[in-house]
Amino acid sequence: MSSSQPKIQIENLVKIYGKNPTHALKLFREGGNRDDILQATGHVLGVADVSLSIAEGELFVIMGLSGSGKSTLVRCLNRLIEPTSGHVYIDGEDVAKVDLPRLREVRRTQISMVFQRFGLFPHKSVLENTEYGLKMRGIPVEERRQKALETLAIVGLSKWADYAPSALSGGMQQRVGLARALATDAPILLMDEAFSALDPLIRREMQDELMRLQTELHRTIVFISHDIQEALKIGDRVAIMKDGYLVQVGTPEEIITNPVDDYIVAFTQDVNRAQVLKTGSIVRQTVPFILGQGSARAALEDMQTHQRRRMHVVDRQGKPVGILNRKDLESAVQSGVEAVEAVMRTDFPTVEASTSLEKIFHLAQYGAPIAVVNRKGKFKGVVEQSDILASIGRLSHGAEDDGAVTDSPVGPIAV
Repeated sequence: MSSSQPKIQIENLVKIYGKNPTHALKLFREGGNRDDILQATGHVLGVADVSLSIAEGELFVIMGLSGSGKSTLVRCLNRLIEPTSGHVYIDGEDVAKVDLPRLREVRRTQISMVFQRFGLFPHKSVLENTEYGLKMRGIPVEERRQKALETLAIVGLSKWADYAPSALSGGMQQRVGLARALATDAPILLMDEAFSALDPLIRREMQDELMRLQTELHRTIVFISHDIQEALKIGDRVAIMKDGYLVQVGTPEEIITNPVDDYIVAFTQDVNRAQVLKTGSIVRQTVPFILGQGSARAALEDMQTHQRRRMHVVDRQGKPVGILNRKDLESAVQSGVEAVEAVMRTDFPTVEASTSLEKIFHLAQYGAPIAVVNRKGKFKGVVEQSDILASIGRLSHGAEDDGAVTDSPVGPIAV
């Protein structure tokens, strides 16, 4: 997620289903909602003036209930469904306006899609299914088969290359569909309810697999879901739709802690907040002691000055290597000990800032402050047991304590 220009930019996108949407579009521009348009014209408002940006390398989830417009929106991105009005920019190019030859090229080279029902060819082997998109691009046989085998290895299906899809479980078939999309090296991956047909256990495994692959491949993924827990688990950001409108866009933590209206509150009320909220969002910043830049006495003076009972120690790269207890330091200094290494404990809990609160409960029960680090292992601060309990308490009562809420604005390839 590091790009100055969005990978995908959607501007004022409207989709109206019907034979002659011109009049319906005029009614919409004049303020008509879905019910007004349906009653007056018999046309259905699928997507209602949606604008949003998706960054390169972002796993962006669009979610909502049936009829919310989420699948229509994602299929407008590659024009499997033609937008009625608006723009869809991919790397600055408006693919909503390009001619068919250019659209086919964009589909072949820029966008892959994974479908809910796998979309595999039953008469082709797993390998042949995986290489199909490359075949459509005219890649030579040996080259495409080697690429397909490499991709099957990534999703853990190398041993199944020569089998028919019918020999595989549902979860394995979905991995083949994912492998087929990944094999093309298309920078954008569209996933339309890709896991919803799977059993709950297999679905969770596929969610974990997708997140694992994303850390390695860094594709731009637009994932459609009707499951709020799934959306909040896998998404870097989540967009929630209702009746064709975009109701709220934000990180999972923002959706949970700052719902924009009663609809979002109701949507998220049964979500396990501890699974969503990340440790980094409640980290308490504190200044550590840098190893090699002072004696035990200097460390003690620092703790006394700032009235601290404990202090973490980091190396010169900023990575935590120990924790100091004030009483231990006082005893050591009285005994003439000068080396911080002789006093600090090295058996202290450490977690990444991206770790959910649910996964650190077992660490908090020991009473020691938890060192929080970034992805490179550098110290960001600490989390105490009281911080975790306070955060869960706020989340449990936040919807009732927030006061007034604002009204909501809301009143259906390339392989």
